[in-house]
Parts: sequence; structure tokens; C-alpha cells
Amino acid sequence: MGTPSAHEISQLLRAWSAGDQDALEQLTPLVYRELHRAAKRHMARQQPDHTLQTTALINEVYLRLVLFKEAKFEDRAHFFAVCAQLMRRILTDWARSQRYLKRGKQAPHVSLDQAVVVSPERGPDLVALDEALKSLSKVSSRRGRVVELRFYGGLSVDETAAVLQVSPETVMRDWKLAKLWLLRELGGGQQGGV
Repeated sequence: MGTPSAHEISQLLRAWSAGDQDALEQLTPLVYRELHRAAKRHMARQQPDHTLQTTALINEVYLRLVLFKEAKFEDRAHFFAVCAQLMRRILTDWARSQRYLKRGKQAPHVSLDQAVVVSPERGPDLVALDEALKSLSKVSSRRGRVVELRFYGGLSVDETAAVLQVSPETVMRDWKLAKLWLLRELGGGQQGGV
């Protein structure tokens, strides 16, 4: 079986949104590989002793999607944008629960460059990143969405542009400015303003 087309996935998403459970059964194996890749990227950024596994992250995203009855997905990019938001929430909630359990321990500081680049290095303090991203979203909601879609969702520049209905050049500009702003917020840079 070849790689499913974005059109095929979009059709199944719309059918599932309309209540067709057979569409969900057909859709699941088609999107699983991409969700697994995105989850694996996130888990590679985590501490080596992280107890949440890639498959558990995907399963949690899937459960939340299935339980969210009002979901109306426009297309493939919209679906993966929602999955990006869910992964962000799940990972941030997990990090908060771990911080709560380890009261008094400070998480090591990791720069945004280390967090943004997909690498085998340890992950960022997701709670600090989430707080910084919330602050960025108050200043520029679109730049916050760009970071969320690219960092958490693993969407390409073109896919992010399609979701946000802006040009790829705007996405790249927002991405660069958002990274600089977040670096400053996370204490890794001295740049000012957005």
C-alpha cells in the first residue's frame, strides 16, 4: 500500500466528522505513521528517564480525538494541527505532574535551539516552554500557532501556511521571529521585542 494522498485523508476526515465510524477505521492506519513520527520527535527531546512512551503519547492523542465528538476536520493539515495541540497539552500536563511530584527540584535549563532542532539531545523544560509560548501567543497569536504547528505538530512550512491561510514566506518570518522571542523568554538570548 502506497502513501495515502492528502485528498484521501481529507475525505476520510470529513466523513468521520460527519459521523461515519467506518471512515475512522480506514483513517487510523493512514495517519498512524505520521502521528508516530511526530510523537517520536517529541519523545527524542525528552529526558532519558522519561516514563511516557511514544506509543502511549499517540494512544492518548487518539483517545482524546475519538472522545471529542464535535471535531470537524477540514482537511489533513487541520487534523495534524489539532493533533499538535493535543500533543502539546499531553506533554505539558505530564511535565507539570512530574514537576509536582519532584517538588523543589529544578529542571535543567535547555535553550530553545536545542529544543527546536530534532536531535538526540535532552528535551526542554516543557512547562517553561509552554509558559513562554502562552506569552508569545498573547503578543502574536499567529506566531504562537506557527511554533505550535511546526514544533509540536511537525508540520512543514507549506502545511503550516495552509492551516493558517498565509504564505510560506510569512510562516518562515514568523518562525524566525518567534524563535528569537522564545529564546529571550527562556533566558537564552538578550534580544528584545517581537
